[in-house]
Amino acid sequence: MEGIDAVKRILEKIYGAERGRLAFERIVALMKKFPVKAGQGKGYFSEKDVFLITYGDTLNQKGEVPLRTLHKFAGKQFKDVFSTIHILPFFPFSSDDGFSVMDFFTVNPELGVWEDLKPLGENFKLMFDLVLNHVSAQSTWFQNYLEEVPGFEDLAIEVDPATDLYLVTRPRSLPLLTEFEKSSGKTVHVWTTFSADQIDLNFKSLDVLLKMIEVLLFYVKQGATSIRLDAIAYLWKEIGTTCIHLSSTHEIVKLFRSILDVAAPEVILITETNVPHQENISYFGSGRNEAQMVYNFTLSPLLFYTFVKEDATVLSDWAKGLHLTCGGNTFFNFTASHDGIGVRPLEGILPQAEIDKLIQTVKANGGRVSYKKNTDGSESPYELNITYVDAFWNKAFETDPLHAKRFLASQSIQYALPGVPATYIHSILGSRNWQEGVRQTQRARTINREKLQVDSILSQLKDPETFRSRIFYPYIELIKIRRKQPALHPNASFEVLEIDPKVFGIARYCKEQTIYALTNLSSQHVVVTLKGKGIPARMKNLFSGKECGTDSLRMDPYEYLWLSSN
Repeated sequence: MEGIDAVKRILEKIYGAERGRLAFERIVALMKKFPVKAGQGKGYFSEKDVFLITYGDTLNQKGEVPLRTLHKFAGKQFKDVFSTIHILPFFPFSSDDGFSVMDFFTVNPELGVWEDLKPLGENFKLMFDLVLNHVSAQSTWFQNYLEEVPGFEDLAIEVDPATDLYLVTRPRSLPLLTEFEKSSGKTVHVWTTFSADQIDLNFKSLDVLLKMIEVLLFYVKQGATSIRLDAIAYLWKEIGTTCIHLSSTHEIVKLFRSILDVAAPEVILITETNVPHQENISYFGSGRNEAQMVYNFTLSPLLFYTFVKEDATVLSDWAKGLHLTCGGNTFFNFTASHDGIGVRPLEGILPQAEIDKLIQTVKANGGRVSYKKNTDGSESPYELNITYVDAFWNKAFETDPLHAKRFLASQSIQYALPGVPATYIHSILGSRNWQEGVRQTQRARTINREKLQVDSILSQLKDPETFRSRIFYPYIELIKIRRKQPALHPNASFEVLEIDPKVFGIARYCKEQTIYALTNLSSQHVVVTLKGKGIPARMKNLFSGKECGTDSLRMDPYEYLWLSSN
């Protein structure tokens, strides 16, 4: 069998012939314990694929575990809207809002139990996080390491603090090494890329590799249809290198893909790498041997910039490069997530002076800025912490009458681009900056992670005058219309249109349909024309249901049109 042979070849490439053979025997034995999922159908993706991103406890109801509350709310509000729900890490954790996992095999009892996920999995596909770069310092695994329990001796990466780690790429401004004392009294300094509470796992250890493959297969058994490889870029460490995107990291991704190709061919791998575009898409591999999807990190900050400038030129130039050669891959298009708006993906696209303007806009709109440490010891912006909704707030007005329209216009572009769209729950609910949360936790990212009461949300959604309502229902309509258009298949062909600097235009087409998606990203009225070779004189506006002429289209500020050929 090709798939299982690929597993063996990859293991031998990473670990050498002898250790690779030992690892292969152990992995085969592990795979036999898990039932094989059904084979792949017509393709991984369709125009109906739309992801919701949420924490397991973003929505709360008194007297009910949050996973049940999420199921009830999603069942009523998101039926025929979202195909997949990405529940951010829902395991017992000690810090970082879930990303410092204490037990990979257990649901956080404050959220519920595994049985509470089953009803959700019957109505929606599910994406789980595989937080494979690190484990909580308070986990049983790390405590076993400190106590030198057999099988855990090599769990962490021990480094002499005198070692020159100058070249290591840092996503944080915290110390790279953290001191611990083992039960024997020995002092060690272990690698902690993200924080002192997040111990980097040593994938040079076969025991660590096997533990994480067991977690991967366990998640598939529990109903995951997509697996997000968190912080994957930093996985493999070699002193004397940058320790990011190393070849062995890519081999681990290939290994996981090969295992799933055998055990669960319909399960999708998605890599989370908050880095510039070319580095990001390297995780597609050959197109068939690494991730099926990669996070399109450049979209979020570049779209924000486009609306601040009211000029589509840079966005249009960038979007022309979104062509992929393999129909088995696509982009995971998101504008907001539980984290902030990444700055690094703008490297090489915008000059620093333009990035500085974005930083000032975020600060003016009540946001924060997170920094990373550079190799020369200096710090530079890494992430803008603000709700994506409030990033589009124009503080020049006491009350911004175009705030909701401006934000929704940005989402119309996201949903028209090639790729699978994903929406953070706070975006579709129109959430504003949670300043009180930042004061409580003293963490900038909390601004975008408010815990909501369902009764309050439902009450606001019933009132058409509330800000939440003015975001929610047009957003739902946008998604529902998108899911019916074959030309908006993630891998359908496209052409970026250069109509007017204030309008982003893209043509999406397949055998059955052509769509011209136009968004006025300015505060001005704009008149545009679609006259050209093969463009019908009249087309249907998918939002109004009416026909309109294409030779002269008058667009209101922040209006978006999807014009269909049939």
